[in-house]
Amino acid sequence: MPEFNWRPANDATSEDVEAVFDGGGARRCRCQALKVPGWIWRDTTQEERDAALLEQAGCGTSGPTSGLVGYVDGEPAGWVAVEPRENYPRIWARQKPWMRMDPDLEGVWSVTCFVVRKGFRRQGLMYELAAATVEYGRQVGARVLEGYPTEPPPGKIVIWDEASVGLLQVFLAAGYEVEASPTLRRRVVRHRLGADWRRIGTGEHTG
Repeated sequence: MPEFNWRPANDATSEDVEAVFDGGGARRCRCQALKVPGWIWRDTTQEERDAALLEQAGCGTSGPTSGLVGYVDGEPAGWVAVEPRENYPRIWARQKPWMRMDPDLEGVWSVTCFVVRKGFRRQGLMYELAAATVEYGRQVGARVLEGYPTEPPPGKIVIWDEASVGLLQVFLAAGYEVEASPTLRRRVVRHRLGADWRRIGTGEHTG
């Protein structure tokens, strides 16, 4: 059975991050769609988005990071973006109620994007990554984890790029609960961790 483990991106290499993003829509977006206002996003070049991802990931540094890298049998296989909600300016700039819930709530970390590398898809890796956000959130002292998944109609085949925000069943399996259903398919989910779960740690973790 394949072994899954994960680490914060600042404890990974830039080559590992690049390997995960080298394909599909993620190759173009580089997890930048919510990081800047829309007009800036439209004016950025691919090279600027490439550089921004690696700078935010902080690979090989002791500074903050913007996500987790998942590994299958030692191979970089997936990514999930998770960091304080205030680090996503576009969440507050967009006039969408599901992106502006409880603006005064402190300690909220947003889980905004999943990427699974080609060759590792349809193996349940998104579930592993979602579970990793909970363990990581407890380590860094997050009070609440918040995601914005989609719930496709029964029987509908979802292409990978549509699922990049995460699927509802994936978050539910990791212990998140539905907080709101602002549109037909969009859900806001939260996992309340609380101060009792607070602990600090770094390094590699197995799932």
